[in-house]
Amino acid sequence: MGKKVFVSGCFDLLHSGHIAFFQQAAQYGDLYVALGSDATVYQLKGRLPVVSEDERLYSIKAIRYVTDAFISRGSGLLDFEAEFRELKPDIFLVNADGNTPEKDALCREVGVEYMVLERTPFPGLPARSTTSLRRVDQMPYRIDLAGGWLDQPFVSSLHPGSVLTISLEPTIAFNERSGMATSTRNRAIELWGLRLPPGDPEQIAKVLFSYDNPPGTRAVSGSQDAIGIVYPGLARAHYTGSYWPDCIDHLTDNATLQFIENALWLIPLKMRPDGYDPLGVQHLTPANAQALADAADACWEAILARDIRAFGAAVRASFQAQVALFPNSVDAEISRFIDEHRGDALGWKLSGAGGGGYLILVSDQPVKQAFRINIRRTLE
Repeated sequence: MGKKVFVSGCFDLLHSGHIAFFQQAAQYGDLYVALGSDATVYQLKGRLPVVSEDERLYSIKAIRYVTDAFISRGSGLLDFEAEFRELKPDIFLVNADGNTPEKDALCREVGVEYMVLERTPFPGLPARSTTSLRRVDQMPYRIDLAGGWLDQPFVSSLHPGSVLTISLEPTIAFNERSGMATSTRNRAIELWGLRLPPGDPEQIAKVLFSYDNPPGTRAVSGSQDAIGIVYPGLARAHYTGSYWPDCIDHLTDNATLQFIENALWLIPLKMRPDGYDPLGVQHLTPANAQALADAADACWEAILARDIRAFGAAVRASFQAQVALFPNSVDAEISRFIDEHRGDALGWKLSGAGGGGYLILVSDQPVKQAFRINIRRTLE
């Protein structure tokens, strides 16, 4: 008997990239495909798949590279765990953007080989992803590079400072509760549909921030989420104790944005657990706030100079300052995962307020099992 190879995913809008992945996976043995249910896709992505689970299952089973396929019974990132343990595969294959510590840990626990493959299109065909085929959805995501939390008055009133964000093309469907401003992005979709309206970016960002935080909101979402989504390229919003910044600078020149794209590598982590509260423990001091502000300034200067080592050091310093302010943003599991990647990177941080989501690395070399992002260049 040949080896059993296990893969999992949504596989919505079946395309040539999926077929190429199955073909590559089947070279290692008999291929078994675990499909995320409609409910699981909605839980992870905040939207239902375009194609129902029954239709997806029918299509996958018809592919000649697939030995068998099934709908996973569970939920969450390891919705397939019960079937995985029952099947006892020899190899678990994932793409780089589907790689997570939980999958790796499950394989280590049960003694299954864990392999991460790069997306490789069939020769002569273009690279495809489900997200790229759904490009009617052009609503951006955002990454907060440095200074996160200074958009909250209880931090910037201790010391003024800037938050640096980059706006991302939606080439990857980032998970909900992952620190990529998915909640604010969902509010933007409620307002305008699947793309931003034309107009002045500051006014559009103000409308989104207001809609995201209606009167009576207790936990106000920081305005850096709205700014990071709306402003193309790299934005620097400067705060002095108010919810809205005093000024916003932004850069869209291609050389600067390519420098950032070439430096950043993302690795998926666990989702933020239900009830996660980064504010449970607070060390709010002027010195800690100043450290955060100084790191954001250093990050801006490093990007302008296109100095990747200084960029990495500044991102690392900003993250350390965030953890000093709010220690709950990192737990023992995440700390161990960061320790495993210290040798791969010049700097690192967690997406958003931490607790899970994505580990963002700054590196001048390719990072194994990581994927990259595309920065949005224009308002449209």
